[in-house]
Amino acid sequence: MKLISISVGKVLPLFGNHHPDYKLVASAIHKKSISNLQNPISVEITTLGVQSDEQADLNVHGGIEKAIYVYPAEHYAFWNELLSRETKKEVALQHGAIGENFTIEGLLESEVYVGDALLIGDLEFSVVKLREPCFKFNAAVGYKGASKAMLQSGFSGWYLRVIKTGILAAGAQITLVPGARDISIAQQNQKLLNNRNQKDLWE
Repeated sequence: MKLISISVGKVLPLFGNHHPDYKLVASAIHKKSISNLQNPISVEITTLGVQSDEQADLNVHGGIEKAIYVYPAEHYAFWNELLSRETKKEVALQHGAIGENFTIEGLLESEVYVGDALLIGDLEFSVVKLREPCFKFNAAVGYKGASKAMLQSGFSGWYLRVIKTGILAAGAQITLVPGARDISIAQQNQKLLNNRNQKDLWE
């Protein structure tokens, strides 16, 4: 299990016809890799997340409880295929494109439980909850069914709380330390899928 990219974003206008009430919203969902396997620059990680990363709406992203958003690299093939088919143009998303701070490999939603600890390099993190997709994700990838696809696929990723701060670079090894293991991220996603009003996703 390995951290393969660290990404950050700035709050910028996000345009799109992906919600009935908003044609323009502020968002930092567009994130760019600043540390990767080709260029493993050291990055400071604070209790509020990756240094220089921004969030537009702290009610749904960021803060201590959602300091870091993690996404498995294994899911990128799914998104590239889906978006290429639905938008009728070749899509090759770069790490950070799902809005994640950490792109990782070797660990999926079915294997991660709320309360588990992730030791990445010399730092420590705690798994908080899944990422709930919204219309901003649709706008970011240019497909109005993207949020629904994330929920139905279970390819949600998850949020981390930072327990031990410090310096981190791409290439760091990840160790999972099991917690109480009451509910996995995959199980959380299934519960949300069963309960969610599909209109919220603005298909």
